[in-house]
Amino acid sequence: MLGVTLSRWTMSYFAAALAALLVGQGLMTAGYGFPSAPLRAPETLVVVHVVAIGWLSLLLCGALFQFVPVLIARPLHSNTLPLPALVLLLAGLGALLAGFLQLAGTLDPAPPLLPVAASLLAGGFALALYDLARTLWPARPLPLPARFVAVALFFLATTVTLGALFSFALTTGLGSQPLLAIAGAGLPLHVVAGLAGWLTLAAIGVSYRLLAMFMLAPELEGTRSRAVFWTGTAGLALAVLGGLAALAFDAALAPALVGGGILGLVALVLYGADIVHLYRARKRRIIELNSQMAVFAFAALAVAAALAVTLIVLGRLSEQVGALVFLVAFGWLTGLGLAKLYKIVAFLTWLECYGPALGRAATPRVQDLVVEARARTWFLLYYLAVASATVALLAAHVLAFRLAAGAMTLATLAIAAELIRARRLADVSAEIRLPAGAQRPHLLMSIPHPSR
Repeated sequence: MLGVTLSRWTMSYFAAALAALLVGQGLMTAGYGFPSAPLRAPETLVVVHVVAIGWLSLLLCGALFQFVPVLIARPLHSNTLPLPALVLLLAGLGALLAGFLQLAGTLDPAPPLLPVAASLLAGGFALALYDLARTLWPARPLPLPARFVAVALFFLATTVTLGALFSFALTTGLGSQPLLAIAGAGLPLHVVAGLAGWLTLAAIGVSYRLLAMFMLAPELEGTRSRAVFWTGTAGLALAVLGGLAALAFDAALAPALVGGGILGLVALVLYGADIVHLYRARKRRIIELNSQMAVFAFAALAVAAALAVTLIVLGRLSEQVGALVFLVAFGWLTGLGLAKLYKIVAFLTWLECYGPALGRAATPRVQDLVVEARARTWFLLYYLAVASATVALLAAHVLAFRLAAGAMTLATLAIAAELIRARRLADVSAEIRLPAGAQRPHLLMSIPHPSR
């Protein structure tokens, strides 16, 4: 990443995302939402969107503002747009949660806040999409990881559009019969577009680049990696776009979802083979904690895929879909996100603080900003808690789930504390903490000077 300008607001996105994750985990620990309430209850929607928008989407947006320029070796179109986008997204999330509380009867139903939330969220994501699209467009033909991101951004737009459709359908109503049909039965498509199309596809694209960079492994652009892209994209297009067409023309939704699911499963198998190859072909023989802990996230993705197939064969998918979505959201996406945050925060802090001093004074290594032995315990606790919570959901044991969610919250708090310590240079020895030319980083924003 030498020569890349730091994104000014990425740390702000990360901080807001971590706060949302802790709120979501705290709500689950307190018994708010599923499984203490039905899966489609407004209380469950509060928890789901705190995690999906507040944690995962803000995390990915913040990461993409920094790493899309790395993927294509071009600067971000605008370092200014991420801030108003973040403000709109946080305001929209707050309005959305208040709107769900109106549906639950907790807040007064007037004025309806869901349309306001839809407008604010659409505006925030539109700014982010515009900034990233304007960054990607001049770099065509895109390298493979950036192609994953480009398609993921399309499905982000699809997810936001469907969410806005639901918001208006629940409050002001819709005058179009096809739109009413989509709003009435399109929730599975909203989930697939968001969880698989936006979050998972973007995570796959970024993981190809970050794993290669942090483990000194060869970058993958071969036939199998391209097959992951095309098969995954085709599966998502069939499931989401084909599903939308089916609903609009009053046809069955199942064929599109089944066909898309089969293609998606093939893509995941090929992606798993690529990940195994990256770990085996790495030049860094002793891998850092972030790459070690990412293995558990990849394992969670594999278990989730196997669980989905098993539930479909047993005819119990609708009964256990909550456990499956939980494992994908917290085992795969959150597990990978926390593991990579542990490296990214330290790495970007090192670039910001010590980049100007390189070649002028002795500087610490990136690894000197963290204490892996201390953090390892919390990562292991987190993954153990996720596994326990998933089993509890499958067994319909609410108390066990809440206890496991509490352990997840504790582990996440400790990992967040490790990130703050890295940002504050708290674990760097005083003798080399701030050599001549170095600059102490701000906790919530970066100074976007190009790294040397």
